[in-house]
Amino acid sequence: MRSLRAVPSAGSVPSAPSLPSVLAGAGAALVLAVAAAVPAAADDHDGFTIEDPRIVESSGLAASRAHPGVYWTHNDQDKGAFLYAVDSRTGKTVATVTMTGVGAPRDVEAISVGGDGNIYVGDIGDNLNGTWSNVWVYKLPEPKTLKDQTVRATQYVVKYADGARDAEALMVHPKTGRVYIVSKNEDGGGLYEGPERMSASGTNVFRRISEVDLWVTDGAFSPDGEQLALRGYFGGIWYAWQGAGQKPQRKGRLSVPLQRQGESVTYTPDGTTLMYGTEGEQSEVKPVEAPGGGSGDGSGGSSGGAGSGDGGGSGDSGVEGGFRTGAIVVGAVLLAVFGWRRLGRRGGGRG
Repeated sequence: MRSLRAVPSAGSVPSAPSLPSVLAGAGAALVLAVAAAVPAAADDHDGFTIEDPRIVESSGLAASRAHPGVYWTHNDQDKGAFLYAVDSRTGKTVATVTMTGVGAPRDVEAISVGGDGNIYVGDIGDNLNGTWSNVWVYKLPEPKTLKDQTVRATQYVVKYADGARDAEALMVHPKTGRVYIVSKNEDGGGLYEGPERMSASGTNVFRRISEVDLWVTDGAFSPDGEQLALRGYFGGIWYAWQGAGQKPQRKGRLSVPLQRQGESVTYTPDGTTLMYGTEGEQSEVKPVEAPGGGSGDGSGGSSGGAGSGDGGGSGDSGVEGGFRTGAIVVGAVLLAVFGWRRLGRRGGGRG
């Protein structure tokens, strides 16, 4: 993925004020914004810290269907084709799965557990936004027992109908089993739909069915398949799902917690909570009440008031407004201190 950790030399911003003065000028505003932007945690689901020292770039997160309280994750750049099962009650890794039959992964960015009991893994990252002529999706059965083991996966070759691009979000619809990918671009991306049935022997062409006004780092379907949640570094959007081939209906904004490098999101199995993950050592997974309360009818609203959204810019008050303010302050500090024109950009304009 495109890391937010790189720091240019001080010479790249000769006119910028000193670091102490920048922090002094922005510190009070940042503290107030963050204090006002704490989303309401869900009552029945606790957050947790991933304790495994091997997991330093957790780029995807998916709630297990077979093992309550367990979440699957992975590094985006690892020494092998590894998946980790983490117990949310302790933060400890309770199983390491090594995938075989997939070759050497390039940039694994997403994971999803389908309604068919299979785990889907998206090796879909392309940091140069068009380098790879194709990307891959891996499918393997979710293990019935949690232990270190090797599992053979099926590898699917994926191409986009409108050309190669970077992506970090892969979602499997829980009712139809259809695979979706959202491309990543700071100016907005696109929602891509895979074929009704994936082929392991040919190329699977994904076609764009909707624009997405967000720099997307992950996404997830609600367990009932009625909602789609997409997150970015500083915000998110939720949609009412309209069915295969249809543009989803934008409902409002998500209350995304401020994290070091927000990379992942998944629904809890009951659909009441969104669990947000981040990269980094000892990374925290934070719970936030899901819009609609897990009913799938979109009648409820998140604690940030997103439920009132009409697809436009309304509904950005309360918690969400605080997050937007916090994001602006953080962005201003990053720009002043590091001299970045745009976070993480390495070229390429495709969404």
